[in-house]
Amino acid sequence: MAVSDAVKTAKRPWLTPGVGGIGTASFLADVGHEVPTALMASFVTSTLGAPAAVLGLIEGISEGLAGTGRFVGGALADDPGRRRRVAVGGYTATAVLSALIGVTSSAVQAGVLRGMAWAARGLRVPARNALLADVVPKHAYGRAYGFERTMDNLGAIVGPLLALGLVALVGVRTAIVLSVIPGVMAAGAIVFAIRQARLPRVAERRKLRFRIRPVMRGRLGRVMAGFAAFEVGNVAATLLILRATDLLAPSHGTQNATQLAITLYIVYNVAATLVSFPAGSWSDRFGPLVVTAAGVAAFLLGYVVFAVSSPALVVLGLGFALAGIGIGCAETAEHAAVAALAPNELRGSAFGLLATVQALGNVAASVVAGALYTFVSPPVAFGYLVGWMGIALVLLGWAGRRDR
Repeated sequence: MAVSDAVKTAKRPWLTPGVGGIGTASFLADVGHEVPTALMASFVTSTLGAPAAVLGLIEGISEGLAGTGRFVGGALADDPGRRRRVAVGGYTATAVLSALIGVTSSAVQAGVLRGMAWAARGLRVPARNALLADVVPKHAYGRAYGFERTMDNLGAIVGPLLALGLVALVGVRTAIVLSVIPGVMAAGAIVFAIRQARLPRVAERRKLRFRIRPVMRGRLGRVMAGFAAFEVGNVAATLLILRATDLLAPSHGTQNATQLAITLYIVYNVAATLVSFPAGSWSDRFGPLVVTAAGVAAFLLGYVVFAVSSPALVVLGLGFALAGIGIGCAETAEHAAVAALAPNELRGSAFGLLATVQALGNVAASVVAGALYTFVSPPVAFGYLVGWMGIALVLLGWAGRRDR
């Protein structure tokens, strides 16, 4: 009987309406919030007349609030009933608050709305990831999270392109306001996913608790240590764009170098999009730690390229492609690992802790590597990041050996 049940489970389709709805929500949400994100710099500095320092302050505070939202959202998502409301509310609030930036008349107003939108975006992340684990069989976690990451990365490509088209047609302010449409559609897709999944009704609400120690015990704790080391070396892609611009400027001029660097960044996003779903399939077949380690190794090689790179476009393109492959593999496998290893009653907290580690690690990587880049040298900055990738590989190998 047990063997028959296992066979039936293995044959269950993984791309259900619930999984499709969550993937669609990720795509539409990214399209929606990438429009104001792509236009934020121009809007704050040119339209509102604020200095670049104010833009940096707004973005820094917003990222901090997003990290806090992810941590709180993890505790909220431990309750199966609450996680559904948090997911729907988070998508809706992010869409509305981001779109309202287009009607502001001061940088303070824009900053407050941006911060609130990013806090709501952070809240929804653990709930969405926990919901995805609810609607897919365990044997297909990798493919499901790979599909979601593919849709998310695809939205990150379409969003900026849509922003360019809307600005040409209706201007910056109206373009930001219109971003509410795909954002609200994303909330509708989440509602559809929840209804299609036919999840059981929750009769009793769980007490809100922040649980870190239980998540960090045993196997998941060892795996999370490797993830943390990787995230501390996972620098924002803006540093890669800066490095490419600096290398290309002497031979192409600053303006052309900037355009070429942005084009190379599209290579990064395309590589991440193309590899995310295969990475999920590999995760189901070989295990999420193996795929995470492959992503870390790709990043390590990419950072070596940026550390010693010449201004050759082909070489720089290789560096961006390796980084894109790295993020496509690592993010997909991280989510699959947490879904597989976390007990159901701690799944929300586990995803919240992972999201918090990702946010804080990215901030730490960008701050330290940015300082080294500015005050020492670019090769030293990327050498520092290579070191963290090496540490992550060691820790992931240790976690895998302990498991065996």
